[in-house]
Amino acid sequence: MNVTTGEPVRARYPLLSSTGFLWFWSADSLSMVGTYITALALQVLAVQTLRASPIELGVLGAARWLPYLLFGLIAGVLVDRYRRRPVLVVADLVRAGLLALIPLSAAMDVLSMPLLIAVVLVFGTVSLAYDAAHQSFLPTLVPPELLTPANARLEQSSAVAQTCGPVIGGWLIRIVGAPLAIMVDAVSYLISGLIVARLRVAERSGPPEHRNLRRELREGLTWVYGHRMLGPLALASHGWFFGSAMVSTVYVLFVIDELGFDAAALGLTFALGGVGAVAGSSVADRAGRRFGIGPTIIAGRWLTPAGYALIPLAHNGVTGLTLLCTAQFLFGVSIGVDSPLEMGYRQSVTPDRLLGRMNATMRSLNRAAIVIGAPIGGVLAAWLGIRWTVWIAVVGLLIPALALIASGFRHARSGADQSR
Repeated sequence: MNVTTGEPVRARYPLLSSTGFLWFWSADSLSMVGTYITALALQVLAVQTLRASPIELGVLGAARWLPYLLFGLIAGVLVDRYRRRPVLVVADLVRAGLLALIPLSAAMDVLSMPLLIAVVLVFGTVSLAYDAAHQSFLPTLVPPELLTPANARLEQSSAVAQTCGPVIGGWLIRIVGAPLAIMVDAVSYLISGLIVARLRVAERSGPPEHRNLRRELREGLTWVYGHRMLGPLALASHGWFFGSAMVSTVYVLFVIDELGFDAAALGLTFALGGVGAVAGSSVADRAGRRFGIGPTIIAGRWLTPAGYALIPLAHNGVTGLTLLCTAQFLFGVSIGVDSPLEMGYRQSVTPDRLLGRMNATMRSLNRAAIVIGAPIGGVLAAWLGIRWTVWIAVVGLLIPALALIASGFRHARSGADQSR
């Protein structure tokens, strides 16, 4: 019993009653820590060891997400046809093996930018299947009224991983080097896959009898872009990912090469982003209930350009590092506020038979925006310089935020809104 209110702990925290969710949350949290270590290690490996140019960094960033552009919609159809847990398990195990190839090739002295890009490309293809199943699997673990809190817990774990991962990654890179730091992520995926494999949930046993790929694709696209709330949200999200990809592509190069900070300082800036995400996700549910889903998400979208506007103002020294940390903190808050509300809303208004296609459609087109935005960021950085590239991205990020205000999405108030 709780000594303050007399209420049972599980009554106050109903997610504790879902054993399946707790295991799923644990697996997701573990792999996320490794993911942020790898995100940092890959860029440091490319910049410091392989001496990648801005354009090569753009190609590397695009390779991770290119499969979403090529196969994303088909992945959504397949996830809606079959059980999702086996997809999650196999994807985790395959990704563990792929990441292990990077330190192995480095040890054999055969690692190069083309090989690194190829590994990342295959890794992105497997992650595509995982992501489509991951976002559609959660509604089988918790009831609709707990989707937003459950997504908030997942986002908080991601935020903590974002806080710890880059710091751990920065020190691991300094001590053992970037290739071996990536091996930590490989182990985390292996453990995550074994945890998810032990989950027992009720899912469909097989594909539907009548299948028509074209019709199923069209049905998913019509649901997303024909919905009077999801449509504007999807288009604004694509614009947000485009602008953010431009900044993230050149950020590491700016911090390490132009400003002269080391990997530990770079990891610190990313860690402050994680702190911001924890803060944002901690208030997301309450803010959504008080101010409405739409207005709260829109507020989060404005924080991204506000934070990124600080990056081109930074120079070396303590003041510059402080500006970079503040920029990442504001960016983290924007994600922490936005993500759980958006995901909970999307999951609650979409029927189960369309969850895979809805999630794959939005996620794939978001990643397609990264595929386009990342190389453009690299080309602009080589042509105009990094500071001007970031300013262009900041202006671009203001456009989807303004578009959401002008759309009907500003009236979205709860996940129960099924209006079309």
